Amino acid sequence: MTGRHPELQLEPGLIYLNHAAVAPWPRRAVDAVKRFAEENGRRGSADYAAWLATERRLRERLARLINAGGPDDIALMKSTSEGLSTVAYGLDWKPGDNIVIFKDEFPSNRIVWESLAARGVETRQISLNMDGSPEDDLVRACDGRTRLVSVSSVQYATGFRLDLERIGGFCGERGTLFCVDAIQSLGAIPFDVEACGADFVAADGHKWMLGPEGLALFWCRPELRDRLKLHQLGWHMVEHAGDFDRHDWEPSATATRFECGSPNLLAAHALEASLSLLEDVGFAKVFESVLRNTSYLFDEIDKNEKCLSLASSRDQPRRSGIVTFRLKTGDPAAVHRSLMEQRVICAPRGGGIRFSPHFHNDEADLDAAFERLSRLLG
Repeated sequence: MTGRHPELQLEPGLIYLNHAAVAPWPRRAVDAVKRFAEENGRRGSADYAAWLATERRLRERLARLINAGGPDDIALMKSTSEGLSTVAYGLDWKPGDNIVIFKDEFPSNRIVWESLAARGVETRQISLNMDGSPEDDLVRACDGRTRLVSVSSVQYATGFRLDLERIGGFCGERGTLFCVDAIQSLGAIPFDVEACGADFVAADGHKWMLGPEGLALFWCRPELRDRLKLHQLGWHMVEHAGDFDRHDWEPSATATRFECGSPNLLAAHALEASLSLLEDVGFAKVFESVLRNTSYLFDEIDKNEKCLSLASSRDQPRRSGIVTFRLKTGDPAAVHRSLMEQRVICAPRGGGIRFSPHFHNDEADLDAAFERLSRLLG
């Protein structure tokens, strides 16, 4: 048993297996937002300094989460897509340059690169072969005009986990920039910007970090900050941001240079609280529980092999918190709708159904989900 956590207070009978989409908030995040709203309602911005202190703690937690140098290396954006767009439209592209990605990427990590075709930049899309070495396939697609490689640390549809160090090592040797969409890793799987050799990392907080939508981490290797041209400008992204009468300005030397306007302090309070829970549990224990749930789901799918087939990789280094299975007969969309009606919260992905339990789910949750699924399959 992994054991339910008392701070995840879901309704009785609700089986939540959809953390790869939008996660439920833990109790402390709910309480943090209530306190923030009540303080604002009673006192307005009188406690603004304390709010900024919470935001600073959030940056510190995020820096620890990815092994960044410190809180000044963390930018807070509204989404993964905004972070990726900051890279795509910040770099100085030349006609004939190319970008290499997997064609199986979530649209956020595909559309932004495809949009550069108008500038003469090619986006090479490689099939992800889960039975082989997709990292080698990616490397073979690169040439002397490859400026950037961009991947998801974990593929959203199947949960396939990439060897980021392998890709980052290649990019480092070739001088190719390496961008990682880490939204399906952070909060569930250990991540280290230095070990994997990433140059840019972006990730929303509303999945495995158990935070709200509308707030995301963006990290740019400090020595590359000046290489990203800024297209969003405002009071918050400058040095001496509080000196409103100053007319000579320059972008901040810290990652706040990518934050043009007022911070989303309400979301910051929620995400800071959620990350504090994950830190209290311990990221190693979180990861252990996530993989234990994955293994348990694999076993349940195997027990139902007459009806189900596994779409996720069984290879241990490729596993994540996502397990996707396909139906051998029947309409997966209809089965998904029925599961949702029976309060098994999951998602249709990859031509099948995706379960994505977190550390707080236990075997009882998974058993209940498969009992309901078995009734639907007859």
